[in-house]
Amino acid sequence: MEQQIAPLAHLAEQFGRLPGIGRKSAQRLAYAIVTMPESEAKAFADAILSAQRTVRRCSLCCDWTDQEICAVCRSAKRDASLLCVVEDPRDVAAIERTHEYHGLFHVLHGVISPLNGIGPEDLTVKELLARFEDAAVREVIMATNPTVEGEATAIYLSRLIKPLGVRVSRLAYGVPVGADLEYADEVTLARALEGRRDI
Repeated sequence: MEQQIAPLAHLAEQFGRLPGIGRKSAQRLAYAIVTMPESEAKAFADAILSAQRTVRRCSLCCDWTDQEICAVCRSAKRDASLLCVVEDPRDVAAIERTHEYHGLFHVLHGVISPLNGIGPEDLTVKELLARFEDAAVREVIMATNPTVEGEATAIYLSRLIKPLGVRVSRLAYGVPVGADLEYADEVTLARALEGRRDI
């Protein structure tokens, strides 16, 4: 019978709540924490609490930042006429690694998924539409993942945006269907950006 040490089991349980962490990985992480010197464990805990307290959504693009407005939105070097709509903040980082895109972003924080009870009101759609009030945006690139939900979200948003006189394009399918953007390599993402098409 396996011995259960309550604090260690509780710590492993907490790690297990993180995405992509299975039971064995959670257990390994818990053991790593308890074998750390106390100062390192405290620094680790402080880093978690600090990120939790200071990281928030950019008031313009809804990406994560520790400022009111993120560095991309503040940059005068970015093309404000081009807006790339992504599902997740990790997708911003993936596209930035290509060094091919110089416009702005908008992060939806999910996709429309009726089966999971997620509708447009659960995403940052209202914030996205507010960005067209100053009429600087001329093209929106829909860079949602090539999944059923990602496609449905892109089509839904294009129907809201096209009547505003803004071009709406979609990433070309250099990205494999069913894949997440954060795992795509830079060359694939760069080709997908170059080969985008109208919806």
